[in-house]
Amino acid sequence: MSKKQDKNHLPAGMRVLVVDNEKAHAQVVAESLERIDYRCTVATSGPQGIQKIETEDFDLVVTDLMMNEVDGMAILQKAKQLLPNCEVIMITGHATVSRAVEAMQQGAFSFLEKPLKIDSLRAVVRKGAEGVLLKRENSDLTQRLDEKFGFEGIIYSSEKIEFLVERVKRIAPTDASALITGDSGTGKEMIAQAIHQNSPRKNKPFVAINCGAVAKDLVESELFGHKKGAFTHAHEDRVGKFEYANGGTLFLDEIGEMSLDVQVKLLRVLEERKITPVGENEPVGVNVRILSATNKPLKEAIQKGTFREDLYYRLNVVTLDIPPLAQRKEDIIPLVDHFRKMFVTRYEKPIKNISKEVFQKFLAYNWPGNIRQLRNFVEHMVVVDEDSILDSHDLPLELLDIEPTEIEPATASTAASGNGMADFIGQPLSKLERWAIEQTLAVNGGNREETAKQLGIGARTLYRKINEYQLSKDS
Repeated sequence: MSKKQDKNHLPAGMRVLVVDNEKAHAQVVAESLERIDYRCTVATSGPQGIQKIETEDFDLVVTDLMMNEVDGMAILQKAKQLLPNCEVIMITGHATVSRAVEAMQQGAFSFLEKPLKIDSLRAVVRKGAEGVLLKRENSDLTQRLDEKFGFEGIIYSSEKIEFLVERVKRIAPTDASALITGDSGTGKEMIAQAIHQNSPRKNKPFVAINCGAVAKDLVESELFGHKKGAFTHAHEDRVGKFEYANGGTLFLDEIGEMSLDVQVKLLRVLEERKITPVGENEPVGVNVRILSATNKPLKEAIQKGTFREDLYYRLNVVTLDIPPLAQRKEDIIPLVDHFRKMFVTRYEKPIKNISKEVFQKFLAYNWPGNIRQLRNFVEHMVVVDEDSILDSHDLPLELLDIEPTEIEPATASTAASGNGMADFIGQPLSKLERWAIEQTLAVNGGNREETAKQLGIGARTLYRKINEYQLSKDS
């Protein structure tokens, strides 16, 4: 049987610390794990085990419970303090099983009784390693979500979006309902994700439903769930979005498309914090934060009688209006640079630069599809490019006849932080210099020769400054 087929085998690189003041026993444990590709380090005393934990990184610790000077409980405490994703497995004699159980109550993963059986040791260590891998995956996922939906993930330069982000930062820690308004493609769901990801509910579900994309007679079932047999084709029980999002955030996109009868039931849920699945009599309690979005003027819908005024005020505790891209063209350059890096990585294309003419045409265009359309255009250009430079011949048809607009210095502002020139008053000149180099590189699509020319410095000086300020190589 190959190692990949061996049920006890895990990816190479999983590090194990074995702590036991009986050297021979520690070596047996380590060798039995090394044979199935664990990387083992042996400590033959409690103090040595503490020293290893303080200076090295481990995924698992296998430690004897009863040792002189420093026992297994101290090893457990130190591992939990310094290696939060590590799992600790206790080895104990029959007389100390009760202490091993106590150790598990304090965070140990499992315990093994002496004399050890190799198969049992490997099985328990494997389960512990699987737990470490799961923690690692969850940590990576959380980091990716923070990067994508945290405030740093909102790419902007304009004062309008800076104002929006500041408001989002204020309401995120609360449970206040928010109505996000803006044209299609402006990024309403991303703002909702940012609110959720920076709230106390971030570890609970974020559930989105497009009210305009669900058949009108199924919206109630989608939101509140249904019981088997409640209506035709209801062949089994179904949990609705409210119940699925319990403890987290429910994002109701295109809320203006919701029918009046469902609006009445939604209002009742918001007031009572209870839902009643279709075909069920007993209500179910829910704890959900509501974020909603619309690209239609709801006040006009209220006047026409197609949207309830009382529901509007329940949903609209805070209004977050996202202006269209045509009204904040200073955001185009940082957004283009962001999407370029994204798609260069996705399609593994060696694209180095974006021509100035491309930026000029982007700035002259009105962007009816907003950021979604901009993203689509950049992806198109990356896909069709053949010479590693995004130039006019890579442009989508919609932009071929657009007259380019000259790029003004004020347009080429900071790519992600939203800072303006006023922020540099009283700051070291090096900070302004770094900003100028970074933004000129962005305007020129990373073309260092053109950047050096525009900045009035030599190419070698620019290269030295890029290294000095640790600017990204693909800036």
